[in-house]
Amino acid sequence: MRDELLEILQDLHEDIDFETADNLIDGKILDSFDIVTLVGELCDTFDIEITADEMVPENFQNLEAILALITRKSEED
Repeated sequence: MRDELLEILQDLHEDIDFETADNLIDGKILDSFDIVTLVGELCDTFDIEITADEMVPENFQNLEAILALITRKSEED
């Protein structure tokens, strides 16, 4: 799961080290267009549904937060 997520993130911004970046939203590394693109990719790749209520900065701030969101959504479905 982690490797697939890293590949998706690298496709968005190949110049960012997402394993160490800890401020993806507040640091303006990911913008709203990136988030919409990322959510679409996550839903397709991991067969999950992410609602508008879950599209909050806390869920996309870093790699671990995104992994936690994917894990949580996978367990719900």
